[in-house]
Amino acid sequence: MNEHVLIAIAWPYASAKIHAGNVTGSHLPGDICARYHRLNGDHVLMVSGSDSHGTPITVRAEQEGQSPREVFERFHHGFLDMFQRLGISYDLFTHTDTENHHRVAQDFFRILLEKEYLFRKTQEQMYSEAQDRFLPDRYVEGTCPECGYEEARGDQCDRCNSLLDPQDLINPRSKLDGSTPVVRKTEHYFLNLPALADEGLAEWLDTGKQHWRANVINFARNYVGEGLKSRPITRDLSWGIPVPLPGWEEKCLYVWFEAVIGYFSASVEWAHNQGRDRAWKDWWYDPRAKTKYFIGKDNIPFHAVIWPAELLGVERIYEDDRAKTLNLPYDVPATEFMNLEGRKFSGSRNWAVWMDEALDRYDPDPLRYYLTAAMPETRDTDWRWEDFVRRNNDELVATWGNLVNRAMTFAYKRFDEQVPQPSQLDEVDAALLEQIEQGFETVGQSIADCHFRAALGETMALAREANRYLEEKGPWFQIKEDRQAAATTLFVALKAIDSLKTLFAPFLPFSSERVHHFLGYEGTLFGTSTQETFDEENGDDHLALCYDGSQAVGRWAPSELPPGQTMRQPEPLFEKLDEEIIEEEHERLGLD
Repeated sequence: MNEHVLIAIAWPYASAKIHAGNVTGSHLPGDICARYHRLNGDHVLMVSGSDSHGTPITVRAEQEGQSPREVFERFHHGFLDMFQRLGISYDLFTHTDTENHHRVAQDFFRILLEKEYLFRKTQEQMYSEAQDRFLPDRYVEGTCPECGYEEARGDQCDRCNSLLDPQDLINPRSKLDGSTPVVRKTEHYFLNLPALADEGLAEWLDTGKQHWRANVINFARNYVGEGLKSRPITRDLSWGIPVPLPGWEEKCLYVWFEAVIGYFSASVEWAHNQGRDRAWKDWWYDPRAKTKYFIGKDNIPFHAVIWPAELLGVERIYEDDRAKTLNLPYDVPATEFMNLEGRKFSGSRNWAVWMDEALDRYDPDPLRYYLTAAMPETRDTDWRWEDFVRRNNDELVATWGNLVNRAMTFAYKRFDEQVPQPSQLDEVDAALLEQIEQGFETVGQSIADCHFRAALGETMALAREANRYLEEKGPWFQIKEDRQAAATTLFVALKAIDSLKTLFAPFLPFSSERVHHFLGYEGTLFGTSTQETFDEENGDDHLALCYDGSQAVGRWAPSELPPGQTMRQPEPLFEKLDEEIIEEEHERLGLD
């Protein structure tokens, strides 16, 4: 039975470019999962967008002398271009400054207020006397009281992932000018997380989470078990979503509260864009639907604890049937961190593999392949340019690319540009095809379980088996004495390639499409991604990335390649990389 699968991917701050660590941490694993489920015939909705209201945006805007809107739109447009080039197939990649998201986030606030999960409280907050204003949490830095990290943010420590208040920091300082802020009182709304823990959050975390990664579920359970604190959900800000109450016009919804609502609001927006306003309910109210949240480990508390708490508190929205409740996350497969040449990624120090620049120098599939092979699923990993070149040359070029090029070129030239007609298959022929056919079950299950490195490794191992088969059979020798034997060998090899093309497709969509084309098929495995402009009621518009899979013909099933099908002229799938690029990339990083 086909499933409804929501792929929800962490919303990047639209204040800096996206690097390889961001991609392998959330966007790429989500895309691999979405592409597999589409091929499997499931109903996929993959959503995310630019976080337009975070304080990193206002900090950058002040530094550059621009408005927050100018900053976030510049980076948002860059995200759309990069995702399109890398093949991240969002059904909708929008942003949080749309009319739709404002309305939905404010409605979440109203429902939580009506159900008494919000309360007003006077809070002490950091205030800049030099700037004569309250400082958002991320405008304050200092030493983490938990681990001693000296560059902890006012809302969270990046080293130990502890959620913080600015007042918790040791030796706090303003990020703007380095001055020491003072504490002043201000009133805000708080989310009553202790009450929500008692209302079912703790029980939910203790039930049916065997498929969750250990680092995620253990962190979430410990976090709740240590006792949740109520958290403020409003802030003294001018840039953001206004608090929908009289007298609160100078305050906005806190970004941590409203950004996660984007998964829901983007689903609503997507349905509206499709002309099917109620379609989003298939993913949010059908208890059989699976919702998967792809994030980095620094986002675990927000997605495994706080977002589920918000959903439990709201219970239902835009739905009159009181028997229905919003779906809680089915899985939160958070990744660890990817480092670069042994050091943590740092945008401020330009210590990064910026994906837009990498796509200027390399094809997308080799980048996707390496990012998957080095994906930090259960532990931190390291991007090393030497390893990138090695895997490209030894695995993509010498194994998969070599198999495709040798078999298809020989068949195309020696059998009249057609798939050869086989005779009876022998045990060796049948064994190879059966082994690859079994891969559809095992590789597919690994992807569905979010074990992407294992799935890719098994697929490449099957390609090695097909190479071994081709080498042992030797059709270039067979054809000299027995043309029919060579025809059978090449048919089996092409059939294996046809299946492998599909097994590789979630990871390598561009080269898999080329193999599909070389084999003579019509249509495409996947749909197309386009940038679309959507009008809003206030006269504004916004740009989003969209996916149309209506014409896709790909299916997660073994090859049914017909003998006699006319092939197209094959070409090499991948380019061998010169080892000199290692030194060139090191020079870009400033390495000796």
